[in-house]
Amino acid sequence: MSGGAFVGMPAFPPFPRAAHEAVRNTTLRANLRHATHTIRDKRARAVAELDDWAELREAGKRIKDETLRHLDRYLEQLEESVVRAGGTVHWAADAAEANRIVTELVRATGETEVVKVKSMATQEIGLNEALEAEGIHAYETDLAELIVQLGKDRPSHILVPAIHRNRGEIRDIFREEMGAWGRPAPDGLTDTPAELADAARLHLREKFLRAKVGVSGANFMVAETGTLVVVESEGNGRMCLTLPETLISVVGIEKVVPTWRDLEVFLQTLPRSSTAERMNPYTSMWTGTSDAQTADGPRAFHLVLLDNGRTDTLADEVGRQALRCIRCSACLNVCPVYERAGGHAYGSVYPGPIGAILSPQLRGTGSEIDASLPYASSLCGACYEVCPVAIDIPEVLVHLRERVVQGGEVTRRGVKVTLKPARGHAAERAAMRAAGFVFARPGALRLGQRLASRTRRFHPRTLPGPGRAWSAARDLPKVPAEPFRDWWERTRGGAAQGSGRQEVSGK
Repeated sequence: MSGGAFVGMPAFPPFPRAAHEAVRNTTLRANLRHATHTIRDKRARAVAELDDWAELREAGKRIKDETLRHLDRYLEQLEESVVRAGGTVHWAADAAEANRIVTELVRATGETEVVKVKSMATQEIGLNEALEAEGIHAYETDLAELIVQLGKDRPSHILVPAIHRNRGEIRDIFREEMGAWGRPAPDGLTDTPAELADAARLHLREKFLRAKVGVSGANFMVAETGTLVVVESEGNGRMCLTLPETLISVVGIEKVVPTWRDLEVFLQTLPRSSTAERMNPYTSMWTGTSDAQTADGPRAFHLVLLDNGRTDTLADEVGRQALRCIRCSACLNVCPVYERAGGHAYGSVYPGPIGAILSPQLRGTGSEIDASLPYASSLCGACYEVCPVAIDIPEVLVHLRERVVQGGEVTRRGVKVTLKPARGHAAERAAMRAAGFVFARPGALRLGQRLASRTRRFHPRTLPGPGRAWSAARDLPKVPAEPFRDWWERTRGGAAQGSGRQEVSGK
């Protein structure tokens, strides 16, 4: 990790600065608004079809929590199952180790090209850049990821990485860049979806037929059978999983589920929450290797289990719920902050509300970007309402804000580390300590309330100093003419004590 970014990614400015630039891009905001509103409206209709959605949501939460409580046991069971089926398991503590393992595995095949299934984990560790540094070309095959790669861009959405691009921009990217990566775009290519998809299909087909090594992630890993699962909408993933002779899957350790039966819950909730489909068009599952020359599937299968901060996140009783995430992206599509700022402002491959709680835990809050991410939210709670595994994102955001402000002790790589309080919060901490002192002393509180009431004509309309930005868009509440306690004693206190009754006036 460098400069607050995952390996292979540049350093990023704090979220407020990046968001300030993003919201001034009217094309970006229009693209995001159209896409997020369309997806979330379709999702709402798909979810409403199920009378037992709330029960499925609770079941998914419980399955994930059970897995995380006994993660060590299920990972060992998974390893045994994969090995028994003919695969090989590698353990990677961090991004550098995972990249080294994958690079060595590709080198051992003698190949210099790999085709890739869309994978957040490989983006997280910067695998493409690591392979490129060793002379190995990695080709993205998901349509949106292909657009991002050809455009020398970065993903801005978990489900739709090129959500920030419109059709005209995609057409221009294909025309200008496809030829340098392989088959060029057809002459006279227009921006109609059918033509763009056909151009991508022709460009990728030659790569599928030529590649001997495939790289993937996985949506789920089944501990009892050693089965890996990839769900997708295009079919490119299945081409990468079945045609190459060697398959290397890089998967976060939190993606394991105990039993085959557990998939039944997630294969209902994931497609409806992500693409608003009743089921994914392509659900590919593979267990181990294929021996027959005529059978589909790899002759050699390697599973790289990635930690990269996940064990440290697991140690946090509040923050660990972020590891339930099944990457549906529903929280991004309802988030008013994401809709206006876009994914790039988050400085991570995990944008939006889930990225605001996951990235600072995987990377730590020591950098400016990671210290700012817990504040990239209005705490409206819409993300929690749509999460299919009931991650209370607002709760974790507040928890991480406390960590940023107060510092404290966290676990990093199995070692207790003391975080220094963030700079720039000294005034806030002093104000909170003063408030705590006053609230603990009723006499001082009453004196302060009376003083505030009697001096209210002199109160400013906006906060001074660092608070000016907050009050620029908000009205400060007006202080009443007298404190509530004084009003109560003057209007109701004596009568209530005499009659033994207390009545509350609606005034």
